[in-house]
Amino acid sequence: MSRASRNAGPSQRPAFLLAALLGSSGVLHFARPKFFDAMVPKELPGSPQLWTQVSGVAELSLATAVAVPRTRKLAGLVIALFLVGVFPANVKMALDAQQKDRPARERLAMFARLPVQWPLVAWALRVRDNA
Repeated sequence: MSRASRNAGPSQRPAFLLAALLGSSGVLHFARPKFFDAMVPKELPGSPQLWTQVSGVAELSLATAVAVPRTRKLAGLVIALFLVGVFPANVKMALDAQQKDRPARERLAMFARLPVQWPLVAWALRVRDNA
């Protein structure tokens, strides 16, 4: 194995892992749509199903883009912006979960995922910077 190919592999691993995470989430939007439909703020126009499908397609598209070296730099930036953009919806979802009759572990999970968003943004930006 040449030195160049050894160095190329590990630097791509974070991008591929990010692609796998986004791709898995995108697939779940279609495999378990009702879970995601419940998260869609009622203030958004259109049906929750439409927003679930649009966000699923967006995550699958971003996963594909970050996996491809040629589009990785732009994809890393767009992923970071996407994660920042959906953060208010995640906060609303966590607050709404506290007002509904949901199991305690689900309510805790809704809040626990909020601080995870920022390391994901940093991850996406590192992938962009290393592209």
